[in-house]
Amino acid sequence: MLFRRRLLTASLPLLWSGSAAWAQRASIRDALRFGVDQALFDSGLATALLHGFGRDTRIAVKLVRSPALTVLEALERGELDVALTNVPEAESRLENQGLLHDRRAVATGDFVIIGPAVRVKGQDVAGIAGGRNAAEALSRLRDAALVTPGAITFLSAADGSGAHAVEQAVWRQARIAPAAPWYAVADSHAGLIAQARARRAYALVERGAWLAQGGAPLALLVEGDPRLREAVHVMRAFRSYHPAAKIFLAWVTGPKGRSVVAGRRGYRAGGA
Repeated sequence: MLFRRRLLTASLPLLWSGSAAWAQRASIRDALRFGVDQALFDSGLATALLHGFGRDTRIAVKLVRSPALTVLEALERGELDVALTNVPEAESRLENQGLLHDRRAVATGDFVIIGPAVRVKGQDVAGIAGGRNAAEALSRLRDAALVTPGAITFLSAADGSGAHAVEQAVWRQARIAPAAPWYAVADSHAGLIAQARARRAYALVERGAWLAQGGAPLALLVEGDPRLREAVHVMRAFRSYHPAAKIFLAWVTGPKGRSVVAGRRGYRAGGA
């Protein structure tokens, strides 16, 4: 996906300098490769940032969407120039090894547990609606699934995304090894939220993506657990150098980028 926008007169003078003009010309021949976690694309955050950046700089960007860990692997190999991900522990490991650099906080958000909407008494078979403790909620889901076979399906992305990394951490916190038949893996070729809605399944998803794609017959059931917090960072590759990479990071973490983040539901600009 390639984004090019005309320069507005309101563009930042600092960005539209000689170096930015050179980067813009270079990007036409070789677009800046920008990897993002799938949920950050589904929520609209990544595309909103790209539209704003392209409008202000005319720098061409090629967006690559994949699960966060896949994005980081590509960044490590130099197949991407910059990345926007939400897996802080994995990012920190690569940063400490010198395999990525210039890592900066962009936004904070959180993950939530969704499931069949509770409309009348007795429909909340696991008793998790309105809860704030994610590990307790998953434990109750497991127990209810064992007591009433077929009543509950928990759908996991199982793909190395930010949501999957947090889900696995919560299962570990609950000291549960989830297993079939009540625990199922989503189709990697279709969206997790869409599949959960079609199957009336429970899932742990990113709030921004849920706000953009969620709805009946599911509802948000569990939120507010500190373990479900999300930290979104932007960073540059160590093994590749694109003349627009520094300009991109400066824009995304500067006033214009922060304004874009603040305008997206489910996110707050800056670090936690």
